[in-house]
Amino acid sequence: MKTALITGGSRGIGLGCAKHLAKEGFAIAINGVRPMEQVTEALDEITEAGAPEVLYCQGDVGSAEGREGILAGLRGRFPRLNVLVNNAGVAPLERLDLLDTTPESYERLMRINLEGPFFLSQAIANQMVTSKEVDPAFEASIININSISATVVSTNRGEYCVSKAGLAMVTQLFAARLGEFGIPVYEVRPGVTRTDMTAGVTEKYDRLIDEGLCVTKRWGTPDDIGQAVAVLAGGRFPYSTGQVIMVDGGLTIPRL
Repeated sequence: MKTALITGGSRGIGLGCAKHLAKEGFAIAINGVRPMEQVTEALDEITEAGAPEVLYCQGDVGSAEGREGILAGLRGRFPRLNVLVNNAGVAPLERLDLLDTTPESYERLMRINLEGPFFLSQAIANQMVTSKEVDPAFEASIININSISATVVSTNRGEYCVSKAGLAMVTQLFAARLGEFGIPVYEVRPGVTRTDMTAGVTEKYDRLIDEGLCVTKRWGTPDDIGQAVAVLAGGRFPYSTGQVIMVDGGLTIPRL
């Protein structure tokens, strides 16, 4: 039985990833900060999608204590993790011009969007390496859910862009370090995706998409990202470690 942990997996893109991995037969652990009673519907959806086992690991990926709590929850049920999907992330509480961004907002985004996946990857990568040494046939991978904001500038949420640019380097670093163990690391970069995070800018992006922002003239969905993650987690791209999979409807294609 293969196992996967999806951080921020109780809603939006994370839930889309969890359901697609469940369809592939993975046992699923999802992480979030909400209490258990608020994620039971998501857990039911994952079970209905086909997961043979479902686990909720509550904890804040942006704190050392939260990450240790997540890992402790995994140890009892999923001692050998095949796939880590670093999906948890936040937007600024308030979109401020670059000249007005506050240290508090910057530090919050770096802690959750960058420090979290860096050190969770470190901890789980060490476990994966140990599993590989014990069983050379053990299959493992890490998949980072990033954003086109890693390279596309938004001056009213600069701290978000910086955190996502940093996450892109995290992908490269771990891909290079884990190559000798045959553990690929990938990055999936969604474009404008319809989730609760983008609910406040729906009108803006409806207009931009209608005006041709994307080659594929629609919003992205969690299902779009989930399908890409399932393919990567299934081991069908073993020679593509460190690569970025764009799931943005062609938004980042340079056009005249």
